[in-house]
Amino acid sequence: MNAIETTATVNGQGQLHLDSPLEINENQKVRVIVLVAAEDESEADEITKQELLDDFRQSVSDALSGKTFPVSQLWDDIDAE
Repeated sequence: MNAIETTATVNGQGQLHLDSPLEINENQKVRVIVLVAAEDESEADEITKQELLDDFRQSVSDALSGKTFPVSQLWDDIDAE
């Protein structure tokens, strides 16, 4: 079984409306898992694929240009509880 991640909106009748069409064969049976944000979460807290790619590209660019830090320095700003 393959997984496809996408976003959707729930309408007033409780039906899902996908934000983009699925690229699968028609009339194919699928299983659906719905993840709903908790009340104390917001969609703004989620990192998008584009943000992840942008951060990765910047990290690679920094590494290639020699903009690196010793690992010991990276831990300085991390709070350990």
